[in-house]
Amino acid sequence: MTINFTKSTDGLVPAIIQDATTKTVLMLGYMNQEAVDKTKETKKVTFYSRSKNRLWTKGEESGNFLNLVSMMVDCDNDSLLITANPVGPTCHTGTDTCWKEENISSYGFLSELENIITDRKDNPENKNSYVASLFRDGINKVAQKVGEEAVEVVIEAKDDNDHLFKDESADLLFHYLILLQAKGFKLNDIVTVLKSRH
Repeated sequence: MTINFTKSTDGLVPAIIQDATTKTVLMLGYMNQEAVDKTKETKKVTFYSRSKNRLWTKGEESGNFLNLVSMMVDCDNDSLLITANPVGPTCHTGTDTCWKEENISSYGFLSELENIITDRKDNPENKNSYVASLFRDGINKVAQKVGEEAVEVVIEAKDDNDHLFKDESADLLFHYLILLQAKGFKLNDIVTVLKSRH
C-alpha cells in the first residue's frame, strides 16, 4: 500500500474510520507514516494529533479503542479508509459517532422497508394499507402468507422464468419481514443468529 503524504503541507492524510460491522462512519482523523505503522503493529487505530503534535491512539485514556480490521488507500493515494471494531463510544462526547449518529446496522433499502412495516404495524387503523390489514388479521394470517409465498418461490425455481422467480422471491422476503415484526423481531436479530453460526 503506497500512501502519498506529500500532497499536504503538514505531511498528513485524512483517515475515515468506519465500523467494520455496521458500516457506519465513526470519525475522521489524520495520519502520518508513523501513525500508519503503529496502527498496523498494535492493531489499535492511531492518529497524529494536530492539537497535541504527537501520535495519539484512540482510546488511550478512555479505553474506547478502535480495533483495526482493515486499511485501504484511495485511488489518489492520499486518503485512507479504515474499518475497525469500536470498543465503546467513538466520540469524546460519549456518542457512538462524531456526528451523534447511532451506530446501528443498516441494510439499505431493506432497512427503509422495515421502517415502513413498523409504521404500518404501529398504525393498524390505516384501512388502505395491505400491511396494516395483515397485522390486524393476526399472526396466523401473516404466517400463512409467508407459507404461500414460499411455495410459489419453490414452484418458480423449477421453471425457467427468471422474472417470475424474482417477483415471488421479493414477495417472500417482504412477507417474511412482516412476519418478523409480528413476532417482535427485526432483520438484524436474524443477522445476529447467522453471524453466531459463521
